[in-house]
Amino acid sequence: MTDNSSIKPKVISALFWKLMERGGTQGIQFIVQIILARLLLPEDYGKIALIVVFINIANIFVNSGFSTALIQKKDADETDFSSVFYLSSFIAVILYIILFFFAAPIIARFYEDPLLVPVLRVLSVMILLGSYNSIQNSIVSRKLQFKNFFISSMISGALSGSVGIVMAYMNFGVWALVAQQLLSQILFTITMLFIVKWRPRLLYSSKRVKKLFSYSWKLLVSNIIDTLDHDLSSLIIGKISNSAMLGFFNRGRNFPALIVENINGSIQSVMLPALSSQQDDINKVKNMVRRSITTSSFLIFPMMVGLAVIAKPLVIVILTEKWLDAVPFLQISCLVYAFWPIHTANLQAINALGRSDIFLKLEIIKKTLGLAILLVSVRYGVYAIALGSAFGGIVSLFINIYPNRKLLDYSIKEQMLDILPSMLIASLMGVIVYSISFLNLSVWLTLITQILSGIVIYMGIAYLFRLECLGYLLTTAQELFAARK
Repeated sequence: MTDNSSIKPKVISALFWKLMERGGTQGIQFIVQIILARLLLPEDYGKIALIVVFINIANIFVNSGFSTALIQKKDADETDFSSVFYLSSFIAVILYIILFFFAAPIIARFYEDPLLVPVLRVLSVMILLGSYNSIQNSIVSRKLQFKNFFISSMISGALSGSVGIVMAYMNFGVWALVAQQLLSQILFTITMLFIVKWRPRLLYSSKRVKKLFSYSWKLLVSNIIDTLDHDLSSLIIGKISNSAMLGFFNRGRNFPALIVENINGSIQSVMLPALSSQQDDINKVKNMVRRSITTSSFLIFPMMVGLAVIAKPLVIVILTEKWLDAVPFLQISCLVYAFWPIHTANLQAINALGRSDIFLKLEIIKKTLGLAILLVSVRYGVYAIALGSAFGGIVSLFINIYPNRKLLDYSIKEQMLDILPSMLIASLMGVIVYSISFLNLSVWLTLITQILSGIVIYMGIAYLFRLECLGYLLTTAQELFAARK
């Protein structure tokens, strides 16, 4: 069995490159999105938000949970990878034909927007790339070689972002967003072709596919349910309101999502293969999950609290006043995303232990609850939908924790106590930072003062009370620096 001390350097190195990949990509994406948001209209973002829902659903069927299954399977070989590739490619072609010829006109008529037809048909090309992407991602994740993701993501993000900005400046409208997203996927795939040497072989085994599918079908259903739950609100808002309001809703949600997916997403991407490699030792899995939760929470709680507090001046400075209606959605979303580290760490542990059956049950319970909340809140408008989503997210938190009481002997009480110090310090910091808004300073000065004060206050209190997680992060940073030399 692999010793915990021997896997730590590998995990830390993988985490470094995953953070670099996420941070670099999200940094480029953040700059690109700021420029595009200033050049384009909320309506343009609303149209893309609708189309992306259908593409995301199609991509789930293309992947079918096989990517996670390949990572989780200890002895996956060329036959497994090639078999999954051919099956995924076949599914991708079928779905592309359905979207191109049948779904696009129906969706456009339902939302009374003819422009959705060509937009969906062009963006659906991304589905065809998904079958190859999923294998590339599985190979890189299994080997914890996230440096490859970093290189590909930086190249594709910079080039596609530049094209999108030029097209937006030339008044191409929504097509600037279409070009940016599609080109990003194409360039990422091409770059990975040169970096990841895997190529499909003439190998196919129905038995291997069935064995993988016995694990992945539960993830497939879970992912479909999760995506519908996450994006159903966008579909409903697009129908009951308008593209502009949907643009505000999604832009507000994207700000906290960008931060959380960068930090928590990096940690969890590394955690699944790392946890899977230790799945035979429950104590090690529990310790790794615990560390993941405390570390992610220490970083994300202050960011979400701070972002909610500075939302208004931030939107005015970065996106201009035409996006002010996105502020309430941004603040509500911060509450949802603040607890994501706990959600994902618990779910990753369940997957790593091979209990996709429990994962599926949890998704069914949570999404049934979410649908019930949505059906009630939709009667009261868009803001009620956002608040209902936040309430459902908090309830779902305890649902996700529950199975690990037995699987890992990691109780709800233990987990709450692990995150309590970070949550209390972040809340205190938020109150102090919010009070700065009453000083009647200029928007720019208010924003800068709030950000700098928030960092100093949070880190100062954490240092004053000798928070264990701060010491761990400093030690880890030193190890990363030493490893880079």
